[in-house]
Amino acid sequence: MGSNKRYAADVDRRMDARIAERIMRSGPPQSLTVAEQQRGRIPLTEDPEPSRVRAWVRYPGGSLEVDALAIKWTSRAVGVEWGGPDGETHRAWVWMGAVDRI
Repeated sequence: MGSNKRYAADVDRRMDARIAERIMRSGPPQSLTVAEQQRGRIPLTEDPEPSRVRAWVRYPGGSLEVDALAIKWTSRAVGVEWGGPDGETHRAWVWMGAVDRI
């Protein structure tokens, strides 16, 4: 049996969206602890105009890369914010290496 090459990319995109939605619904995003962030020990920067980024975030059901805004950061970690499947806002602190500007 052959595959539908004409619509394969569209089917893949919809399947990826369903997987991401299922992961986001598995529970709240897992954030770095205050100790991991070293808040209070190293300077914290808050940006009045957040930068657009791609960030790897963790949920109980798995990890995924999301389009997000970098709201604040230290030299080690970034506080990011992104939209969830029901329009709610998700927030978490992630390692600096898990974030790329777009």
